[in-house]
Amino acid sequence: MSNVVPFLITMGDAAGIGPEIIAKAFADAPSDTAGCVVVGDVAVLRRAAALVATVRPGQLPLSVAELTHPGDAYALPPRCIGVWPAGNLPAPPTYGQISADSGRAAGECILAAAGAVLSGLARGMVTAPINKEALAAAGGPFANFPGHTEMLQARAASFTGKTIAELPVRMMLASPELRTVLVSIHVSLREAIEAVRFDAVLETLRITHAALGLILGRPPLLGVAGLNPHAGEGGLFGSEEIEQIAPAIAAAKAEGILASGPFAPDTVFMRARTTAEHPGEFDVVVAMYHDQGLIPVKYLGMEQGVNVTLGLPLLRTSPDHGTAFDIAGSGRADAASLLAAIRMARTLGR
Repeated sequence: MSNVVPFLITMGDAAGIGPEIIAKAFADAPSDTAGCVVVGDVAVLRRAAALVATVRPGQLPLSVAELTHPGDAYALPPRCIGVWPAGNLPAPPTYGQISADSGRAAGECILAAAGAVLSGLARGMVTAPINKEALAAAGGPFANFPGHTEMLQARAASFTGKTIAELPVRMMLASPELRTVLVSIHVSLREAIEAVRFDAVLETLRITHAALGLILGRPPLLGVAGLNPHAGEGGLFGSEEIEQIAPAIAAAKAEGILASGPFAPDTVFMRARTTAEHPGEFDVVVAMYHDQGLIPVKYLGMEQGVNVTLGLPLLRTSPDHGTAFDIAGSGRADAASLLAAIRMARTLGR
């Protein structure tokens, strides 16, 4: 049945670039998007298809078909985007404007797609970017989540009958040159520092070891970043490395996890970077907080970066950029990162 079970792509915030890059992905890479279904608003996707036709006048136009079941995508003709309706809007929103309606629609699409994957109707989901302010403005259940990761964690926990604490997840951002996994995700920097504790670091090492081991087919080499400059310089610039991070690494090693560090955070990413001339020393860097880990990967090239949620009982990837409200509706959005996320999902979902 795996060859007739689709991958789902959520439309993201309808006022952002998500629908446009989805349409461009279907136009530019039919082999990658074959059997993919968009979870979203049909009118929004039709507007996106029309936008792509406007900026690419020499290309055959895309059509959009409403599906009653995700599996119906395999019967669609070429250059046709299959949309499984969710998150319906009164009308396509104004590009580049934050609205509660767009936030609600984006959240409903995420929950619908997650439910379908958890129920076996789809192999995995690729999520287009959402706007966190719009999600919060939507109120209801969506205001409780700062982003995709936390919403999917809650949905999966509910489906499996677990508490959120019993289903820990982590964010991995991966590009051809560098991977990083984060101890904390969408919290303030002050909270992120407080989150650097023995249990959280050890849990991150365990999740990374298990998930990346499945991806690579072997035990991964984990390089662990320190929190403070120079990894604390022996306690001169902070004690977290001595009191929390190093003991967690030692405990992980005792479990057979190939972790080392803590290393100075301003050099460990360079050591892990893989290029044609020099293989990296580590398969992944475990970073202590959001920006510490994401800035290096994004600096190397957002067009190839893919966000993978580790620890979920469902497969989820996404591009590593946001809604780009400043260029939404202009036809200038680049679908490369979304296509990389689709390809990653196909690789992981085999």
